[in-house]
Amino acid sequence: MLLFFKILSRLPLWLLHVMGALFGWLIFILSASYRHSFRANVYKAGLRWWQWWSAVGAAGKLVAEIPRLWIGKPVKVTWNGEQVLQDALKADKGVVFLTPHLGCFEITAQAYAEQYGLNGRPMTVLFRLPRQQWLADWVRASRQRPGMDTAPSTLAGVKKLFKVLKSGQCVGLLPDQVPPEGLGVWLPFFGHNAYTMTLSARLAIQTGATVLLAWGERLSWGRGYVVHVMPLGEDLSSEVEVAAGQINRAMERLIRLAPGQYLWGYERYKAPRDGA
Repeated sequence: MLLFFKILSRLPLWLLHVMGALFGWLIFILSASYRHSFRANVYKAGLRWWQWWSAVGAAGKLVAEIPRLWIGKPVKVTWNGEQVLQDALKADKGVVFLTPHLGCFEITAQAYAEQYGLNGRPMTVLFRLPRQQWLADWVRASRQRPGMDTAPSTLAGVKKLFKVLKSGQCVGLLPDQVPPEGLGVWLPFFGHNAYTMTLSARLAIQTGATVLLAWGERLSWGRGYVVHVMPLGEDLSSEVEVAAGQINRAMERLIRLAPGQYLWGYERYKAPRDGA
């Protein structure tokens, strides 16, 4: 498996995306449960078929590009809204980057680490290790790189995020993940209740950090990525549940910019797992 992973990492990005798109459609056609979950989510968001059909292939591209991003040659990345990011860093209050399952969320942290992390402003990303040991080792190695640190999705990892922000540094997380039982609240997401993490809101409220939205747009035919950075768009409430709802709405706005690159197959509306 590792050898196959290394072989894929050497392929050009355009070829990986072609292979990934085919894989995405194959899974969509063959897996009735995946297809049902995918279509249920896009219908809850009120999308028409021409708005979401490309997301089927995009889900496969997300998988296929991982070897290249983790251990292959660097890919081309440009920025949109970089001044917003620079202004937030100058404020020296810490920055919470919120990225939904939109586009290539791996590239956002990598691009930041290379552009700013190596210049004394590292980013710490929250992540959950896969259960497979070989894959867990690759994930850990890929994300512990110069300019980037990691925090596991445990109590110790959460404490680390608060410490990082209070020191004026940056953290990144995906606020549209379903947290364990007891670590979220039921709030509307595209008009339907979804168990929503409160961690992103608590990080910003309790540290006074600046909240920025970021996502990595995947360009066609392997031309690289554009990292988009923008402000939250409104003052975050001091009440955690209200702030979590604001973040949900911000994620909706981002997703509506490029619904064809959102991971609609993710079970956003599932019941939370036991946090014990």
